[in-house]
Amino acid sequence: ASDKSLSQIIIELIELRKKDDEEKKAYLQENWLKLNYYERFVFNKIMTGGFRIGVSQKLMTRALSQATGIDQDILAHKLMGSWTGENTTFQELVYEDNEVAMRGKPYPFYLAYAVEGEVATLGDVQDWSAEHKWDGIRSQTILRAGELFVWSRGEELVTDKYPEFQQFVGAIPDGTVIDGEILPYKDGEILNFNDLQTRIGRKTVGKKLLSDVPVVIVAYDLLEWEGKDIRELPFQERRALLDKLVSDANPELPLLLSETMHFSSWEEVAKERAKSSERKSEGLMLKRKDSPYLVGRKKGDWWKWKVDPFSVDAVLTYAMRGHGRRANLYTDYTFGLWQDGELVTFAKAYSGLTDAEFRQVDAWIKKNTLERFGPVRSVTPHHVFEIAFEGIAPSKRHKSGVATRFPRIIRWRKDKPIEEANTLDDLKALIPADGSFLNDE
Repeated sequence: ASDKSLSQIIIELIELRKKDDEEKKAYLQENWLKLNYYERFVFNKIMTGGFRIGVSQKLMTRALSQATGIDQDILAHKLMGSWTGENTTFQELVYEDNEVAMRGKPYPFYLAYAVEGEVATLGDVQDWSAEHKWDGIRSQTILRAGELFVWSRGEELVTDKYPEFQQFVGAIPDGTVIDGEILPYKDGEILNFNDLQTRIGRKTVGKKLLSDVPVVIVAYDLLEWEGKDIRELPFQERRALLDKLVSDANPELPLLLSETMHFSSWEEVAKERAKSSERKSEGLMLKRKDSPYLVGRKKGDWWKWKVDPFSVDAVLTYAMRGHGRRANLYTDYTFGLWQDGELVTFAKAYSGLTDAEFRQVDAWIKKNTLERFGPVRSVTPHHVFEIAFEGIAPSKRHKSGVATRFPRIIRWRKDKPIEEANTLDDLKALIPADGSFLNDE
């Protein structure tokens, strides 16, 4: 038996990184022999960096709320950010209000559901505010105690990647948290998402990149004002404060306002949605005027009404095993389109089929593998799938010469032989005249 605590085990494993192989071997064998079955399971997971529990964050937060008596929304806020077991404790994270730790914390993001069916079923159009759904990086810009913090929706602190935003310090009052979209913006025009991608993966941003692809925050909500959490206020009241904040700010700041629009009929809303391509947006966001800013994805108050996606019929050419509960199935697929009698790879997708369909395709892949390249298998060209994607643009980084945005499987085209799949020219014909990463409805 072992009387070591979980935290002690973790500290020892961290220290083990510095040891030589013989010391590591001796430590592992000693502890494996002392731990019981479940302790050894957790020990191995932590040691390999692969600890994963198949429950949603929402369910985990609800359980933690029941165990601690702390409100779920408060817990969701406390759990935001880049804390680790090395820089905080459970007591500090969950039970204590650490002013320094909370200074840079974002709020949990409020997420919208996609409109299903007829948009008119949302009720009286007068109850709704509309704005374009911008195709950038969702973020929170935080100004507290003379410091700037920029968080992505994936809870990644990205302040250093956007040095332009340091101009906000001293120019925007402390105690301000803005929800908005980071967009590439130059000479009064929104650039392509493809341009923004050149900055996303960079550890450092040089002068040339700052000049070629400057960015702005397009603000659409205000979560904190004068140091007060105002998420419970109705949307139209939060927007009134945000409108004043942006209008009072120096126009030279990299800060723009996402225009809110009000319509007298759903037909007018549909007409505005049809302009998404020329506005360089993905569609519309619909927000109930009296809605508070909630936590996570909730149905009822916020909806996204995106333009219809592009789609092509493509041939399955390569496959990899999936992750999590699909780790034993081949569910990550690569697709090709015809060009001069050959299939040219253009996209990868791993969602859109049912569990039963994934199992069928997996069984077929295992019987029809042509070659193996590490974890990747090439397969006999046989199956056609309809692939949908949100945007398309020319790309020098891809063999096909085209980059697609958010590709996903729509359906398995069992009715189509591979000879009837689309060509690369069919795909390129979908690229808008300006080459933008947008859907030209």
